[in-house]
Amino acid sequence: MHTNQSLSSYWMPFSSNQDFKAHPRLLTKAEGHYYQSEDGRKIYDSFSGLWTSGLGHCHPKIVEAVQAQVAELDYAMAFQMGHPKAFDLANRISSMAPDGFEYTFFCNSGSEAADSALKIALAYHHANGDATRTRFVGRERGYHGTNFGGISVGGMVANRKVFSPCLLPGVDHLPHTLNLSENAFSKGLPKSGAHLADELERICALHDPSNIAAVIIEPAPGSTGVLPPPQGYLKRLRDICDRHGILLIFDEVINAFGRIGASFAAERFDVTPDIITTAKGITNGVIPMGAVIVTDRIYNSIVQGPPHLVEFFHGYTYSGHPVAAAAALATLDVYEDEGSFDQARSLEGVFEEAIHSVANHPNVIDVRNVGLMGAIELAPHTDGQGIHGLEAHKRCYWDEDLVIRNGGDILQFAPFLNSKPDDIYRTFEKVKRVLESLG
Repeated sequence: MHTNQSLSSYWMPFSSNQDFKAHPRLLTKAEGHYYQSEDGRKIYDSFSGLWTSGLGHCHPKIVEAVQAQVAELDYAMAFQMGHPKAFDLANRISSMAPDGFEYTFFCNSGSEAADSALKIALAYHHANGDATRTRFVGRERGYHGTNFGGISVGGMVANRKVFSPCLLPGVDHLPHTLNLSENAFSKGLPKSGAHLADELERICALHDPSNIAAVIIEPAPGSTGVLPPPQGYLKRLRDICDRHGILLIFDEVINAFGRIGASFAAERFDVTPDIITTAKGITNGVIPMGAVIVTDRIYNSIVQGPPHLVEFFHGYTYSGHPVAAAAALATLDVYEDEGSFDQARSLEGVFEEAIHSVANHPNVIDVRNVGLMGAIELAPHTDGQGIHGLEAHKRCYWDEDLVIRNGGDILQFAPFLNSKPDDIYRTFEKVKRVLESLG
């Protein structure tokens, strides 16, 4: 067993380092829907890794593909060189994406995908002679990773406040869509809130739309605590962008690859953006990878000029990494072979019923869900925000052999795309017991 001293050197991301190292929760193995803890317990994963592992952990077909690739080609230079699997993967993604999305730019994470998308948007307008289009519009409570571009257009206060002097200039934010007074305990898409998209018209009037490059949002925000889009909201936003020549970027790092019961949320919600970012489920979380998928119009505007010149000065050492590409190709094969997106959609009713079974607990102030994404929001402890949420997370682990995610006082859930209904119901029976123990 590890001691507090042996854990001291690792600075953990988005974690309460002091609390964790006093009460460590270490996972040593994973298979299917379960982890194994360092003390040998079998722990059910109710969050599919970190929105990443919808097919379950250590899927044998993905493991086999990675093992074979690393023994054949471990790395290939990404600049002015290539390897077949990166091109095969780009073609495969195009076949799954909305019509017209024929080009994919690879990176290593959702954070890098967001920043890459912003740069692509600027490059597109510059290539079209619209160099004044430099402003971006994000959204309050939005999450687009933790690089400077992403936190500039993002709207999660804790991610921004220390770094605010260095955030990108020329960024506005739409209001978030959570309204507990009208939409608390909604099942699926809330009925009220489409009008909030009209705030984009006010921003256009303030700056003139000829200065705005792109709007970037998550179709169904996850990291902030699962905020399903109000009915009609996304279409309204698309219409306003079209009216003013503004690009619409969908950050689908969480939403894509089955989490909303389709290849992309754009498909499920029947709203087509101009740029889509993704990561997480592209490799089932096995190897880091991100991607930016763009329309023909955007690619062809940027990739032009003398053929010997670099058209877009951007990229990463590990763009399209061969092992990541092998993992992604195997993952996409499994999604298709196992009918994963249909499986996910068939579980939505079970998940909705199970998560809303906790709605009557006195400490629960909201339950919300869309696809296989859900959140239970707790009333804050009298001593401060986040105490109830972290305690629930720890008690689920220690007392119920269950991994959940908490973001402050919001408990978050992301079942596997191939979950067993009994496991989903059992998860929320355990959560109810933990909430009762919190008082």
